[in-house]
Amino acid sequence: MDLMLIACPVRPMHAYGSYTVISNTNINIEPAIPTLLQVELHLPSPMDPSEIREKIGRFRILVTGRANAGKTTILQRVCKTRDNPEIYDSAGKKVDLAVLAPSRERGLHDIENETVFRSNPGFVFHDSRGFEAGGESEFIKVKAFITDRSKETKITNQLHAIWYCIPMDEASRSFTASEDKFFSQCDTGSIPVIVLFTKFDALYGVAYSELKKEGKSRKDAKELAPKHAEETFRDGPQLKLINGVQWPPKGHVCLPNMDKDNADCGALIERTAGTLDDEALKQFFVSTQQTNLEICMKYAIERTLPEHFDSAEKTTSEGHQKIIRTLADWFPHISVRNTSARSPRRNTVQGTLCAL
Repeated sequence: MDLMLIACPVRPMHAYGSYTVISNTNINIEPAIPTLLQVELHLPSPMDPSEIREKIGRFRILVTGRANAGKTTILQRVCKTRDNPEIYDSAGKKVDLAVLAPSRERGLHDIENETVFRSNPGFVFHDSRGFEAGGESEFIKVKAFITDRSKETKITNQLHAIWYCIPMDEASRSFTASEDKFFSQCDTGSIPVIVLFTKFDALYGVAYSELKKEGKSRKDAKELAPKHAEETFRDGPQLKLINGVQWPPKGHVCLPNMDKDNADCGALIERTAGTLDDEALKQFFVSTQQTNLEICMKYAIERTLPEHFDSAEKTTSEGHQKIIRTLADWFPHISVRNTSARSPRRNTVQGTLCAL
C-alpha cells in the first residue's frame, strides 16, 4: 500500500486552512502551502516516531470495572483480531492459557499479568477482576496497582490510561456501589479514566418501544432507535451521577454491537487520544492503534499545519521537508521510503508503507 502526500495551493478556510483527505490505498492531504513540494522523508526529526516508540515501548492500559462487560471482545476489536491474547506474568514468562482458562472463568484475574495480542503488540492490557466479584479485596488491589504504576520512573512501565467498563444490559444499567467507590475513593492522578458503556445496544429495545408508543412505524422505530437511545442516555441519570463524583472520568464512550464483525471502536480510540495531555504519548497512542485511520489524519493536520500557515510563503525547502515529515509521523506502523526519484516529473511525495 502506498502513502501519497500532496501539498498544493488551496484557499484557506477559517484558522486551519482547507484540506481534502481521501483514504483507500492512497492518502491525499492538501494543506495550505503555496508551492508544490517534492521532498525526501528520511531526515531525522525531533519527534521521530522511532525515538518515541523506543522511549515509551508499549501503551499500557488497565481494563477494569464490572464483570461480564465484554472486555476481551473490545480489546480484540481495538487490536483488529479475533485471536485469543497471549498473557505474560510479572516476570515476563508466558502463561499457558489452558491452565489459566478455569481461573479466568471463575473471575480470578491477576492484575499484574500483561495481556498482549500478536496483531498489535504495541498495546499491553492489564485486566482486573470484576469489582462486584472481588469485593473490597479486589478494589484494594486495583487501587494499589494504580498507585504503584504511577510511581514508576520509566514511562514504559507506567500506566497510560484506564478503561472502566460498565455493561448496559438489563441487569446492570444502574450506577452501583462499585462505581461510587472507584470514582470517590480512587485518585488516579494524571492517568486518564475513560468510562466504556459496553453492550450499549441493549438499550435499543427500550428506545424502540418508546418510539412505537409515540406512533412511529416499526421500520422508523427500528431505524431511529440507536439515535434515540443515545439522546435519552445523554440526558439520563448515569452520566449525571458519574460526572458528579469526587474524581470523575475524563471522558466516556458508548460501545454497541462489539460482538459484530463490523464493530467500530473508532470512538474509543478518539476519546482516549483526546484525554492524553502529553504530546509524545498522544502521538505514540495514535500511531500505535490500527483501527482508526481518520484520527491519524485528523491529528496530522491539526497538530502540524496551523503553526506553518502564517509563514507558509516564507517556508524554505528544509521547512517543507519538516512539514511533510511531521505529517507522516502520525500514521500507524509505517516507515516511509521516498520513491519520487523514480518519477522526477511528478511533484508529489510518495512512500511505501511497511510494518515496523
